[in-house]
Amino acid sequence: MRRLIGLLTFLFLVSCSEYIDKPKNLLDKDKMSEVIADLAINDQVTNTYLNKNLESGTRYILKSHNVKADDFVESYKYYVATGKMNKIVDDAQEILLEKDPKAKGFVESKSKTNTNLPKLVR
Repeated sequence: MRRLIGLLTFLFLVSCSEYIDKPKNLLDKDKMSEVIADLAINDQVTNTYLNKNLESGTRYILKSHNVKADDFVESYKYYVATGKMNKIVDDAQEILLEKDPKAKGFVESKSKTNTNLPKLVR
């Protein structure tokens, strides 16, 4: 009986913990959104201009936001594991639409033709 109570207590404690520990240098959600928005722009630039170096653009973006690559990766893993990444990506989409309001029509037209794309959050 004592073992059963100990096992149940252990399972309760384990089930209440998060999937992943909070990183020491966790980026806040707003900074993550800003970085992801800039990374999306960088990705489109490299798709437009083939054979360009995506890595140097990524390093520049992280440096301009004063973010270390390891901190970004650990924060990204944490937000994905905790289910908070969808909100961060939606915020990044809002940032992109603020930078280029004409993109709204393009995104809406693409989301109508491709049902796998999420709808515009605005």
